[in-house]
Amino acid sequence: MDNYIVGRNAVKEALKSGRSIQRIMVSEDKVKTGLADIVGLAKSQGIEVRPTPIKQMNKYDLEVPHQGVIALVSAVQFKELGEVLQETNHDVPLLILTDGVEDPHNMGAIIRTAECVGATAVLIPKRHNAPINATVAKTSAGAIEQIPLVQVGNVAQTIKQLQKQGFWVMGAHMEGDRTLYEADMTIPTVIVIGNEGKGISRVVKEACDFLVTIPMYGNLNSLNASVAAAVLMYEAVRQRQAK
Repeated sequence: MDNYIVGRNAVKEALKSGRSIQRIMVSEDKVKTGLADIVGLAKSQGIEVRPTPIKQMNKYDLEVPHQGVIALVSAVQFKELGEVLQETNHDVPLLILTDGVEDPHNMGAIIRTAECVGATAVLIPKRHNAPINATVAKTSAGAIEQIPLVQVGNVAQTIKQLQKQGFWVMGAHMEGDRTLYEADMTIPTVIVIGNEGKGISRVVKEACDFLVTIPMYGNLNSLNASVAAAVLMYEAVRQRQAK
């Protein structure tokens, strides 16, 4: 399992070497005692530490004992946003920003669709998002190697940065102030996709320029996160081709 580093020494060395680590799971009973040094080191680097029941950790199919600590590491090389925007040949960039998408299958599907529509990049926060692991890689059908993935810190701050650079930021939300057909996506656009259950967070909602909704005509009131993302991305493509 290339996407996991397990065991005290291995995780500590990975932290010291500056390896790109997305999240560290630490056995609930060892957070404050046996693994306090690893927890401290991870937090000082802004890496999420998740106290995890030992039963859950034992479910990971690992070849070596985890000793109460498992680090989820990046399966891909992340790019710098500035570099991506400089290198792109897109006249009108389209960025996809995830905010709390926790299901690796959804994450993989979003990345796959973003690649298919020719989006400029997918922006993935370091915290509270599915780690880019083997499941994501598999679900993306290899797209994680084809489209730039950018790891970002605070989502609201990232949005403000992008707005200063001339992007319009639209959040997908059930109670949006306009439908996707009324939103102008022919300009530099960021589409924000939220958590599978809770949607985009309040702070992020407030940071967006506007919120868009996908009309629902059945009895259910929401789409799967990756399906909603696909519908929005293809509306951007349709508008841009029409223009």
